[in-house]
Amino acid sequence: MAEKQRLICDASALAEGGRGIRFTVDDHGHPAAAFAIRYDNKVYAYLNSCAHVPIELDWMEGEFFDRSGLYLICATHGATYDPATGQCIMGPCKGQRLTPVTVEEHGGNVYIVESENKYG
Repeated sequence: MAEKQRLICDASALAEGGRGIRFTVDDHGHPAAAFAIRYDNKVYAYLNSCAHVPIELDWMEGEFFDRSGLYLICATHGATYDPATGQCIMGPCKGQRLTPVTVEEHGGNVYIVESENKYG
């Protein structure tokens, strides 16, 4: 299957430990919310759905990190996730993880690699 990429954002829109960019992915023919963030100078992306209860994580649009900028946090139940792995490290879903979305950064942009992303 040929790799298909879709532009998410300009790479400079993602600051280290800062505001994330929301976008939509195709989840078996249905739109699903996702987000991209920058952590440890790398871009990571996940479906925007808490591993505890399927509710979006951000407390304000694009705000996924806690105050320290070191962890992703669910605004509803406080589940705390490692941004590099999506692993829940504290909270009601400890040991579970966010669903990763394959992204690439090149040429000053961030792209979703649609052929590699399969959910559910």
